[in-house]
Amino acid sequence: MSSINKNQPEHNQEHLKGKLAVGKIQELIKIAPTCFFCTPGSPVETRPMSVRTVDDQGTLWFLSSSDSSLNRALPGSPSVTLYFQGSTHSDFLYLHGNAEVLVDKAKLKDLWEPMLKTWFTEGIDDPRITIIKVKAKEGYYWDTKHGNTIAGIKMMVGALIGVTLDDSIEGKLKV
Repeated sequence: MSSINKNQPEHNQEHLKGKLAVGKIQELIKIAPTCFFCTPGSPVETRPMSVRTVDDQGTLWFLSSSDSSLNRALPGSPSVTLYFQGSTHSDFLYLHGNAEVLVDKAKLKDLWEPMLKTWFTEGIDDPRITIIKVKAKEGYYWDTKHGNTIAGIKMMVGALIGVTLDDSIEGKLKV
């Protein structure tokens, strides 16, 4: 049995390290800023969370409430897994790393926007606001090389002529 990757004539794997990995993470999270944020347990606890920003070291920054289940889970088990999906066919990202809960008013000012008052009703001075800092260590991505339009065209042409023409690219990420 052969892999689908062996059926296509194009290069479709590229593992990325360091700054290249961080760049891919930033690119994909810009497209899909909301993830499933998973903490260990039985069963695994999963909740949707929005990334506020990704810095140049590959650290992801979130806001969370001090009384949330996430804040209760992290001190005893900082290992987290994040799953992102940008579209039906591309912009997928899986990250694994360690998280910590912070209270940092200066960083909060960088991360704050008025719409967040929906969850933190007292605004930027809401005493329940905490920052979740996730230091990504590794992950995996699935994307397109030339965007969804080109990928769709190549798929249609491939189906018409009976050849695997897949514009996908995937690979390991090591931050």
